[in-house]
Amino acid sequence: MQPYLYDDRNVTWQTVEAIGAQIYVLAIDEARGLVDVLIKFSPNARGRVHKHLCDFSTLVLQGELLFRHPDGPLKEIRPTGSYVQGKAHGEPHSEGAGELTGIVLFSFRGADGGMVMYLDTPKDEPFSLNFADFKATLANQIAMGATAKLGARAA
Repeated sequence: MQPYLYDDRNVTWQTVEAIGAQIYVLAIDEARGLVDVLIKFSPNARGRVHKHLCDFSTLVLQGELLFRHPDGPLKEIRPTGSYVQGKAHGEPHSEGAGELTGIVLFSFRGADGGMVMYLDTPKDEPFSLNFADFKATLANQIAMGATAKLGARAA
């Protein structure tokens, strides 16, 4: 079966070394606490161990999203087209891609502060990505003209 490839030529990815992936913020609705983000994982890359601090959903747009237990063993593989809803404060895990670059739409819901807490950092000090971090990333994308390339607009 031929893999489906998401056309990301107009996406201006921003590398976030701290999480081991690239991101592009699609939209933020501050009043409802919604953040929609594309996350791109390099082939066979493994992200950092983390837990979600708010509800979320994922839709795999390209490749596979591999979930691993904190100590490394594979927990689950989500192929292209998989849609899953998750609850805040679930088990810690890491995510990454399989043989192909993985591109996943993450939709965070009810976010007003901390959204994702990373637990396996180089300094062994947990850190969180917060609503304000994604808001600042979107503001930077707008300032760079990156959102104009996708024709992004408010509903």
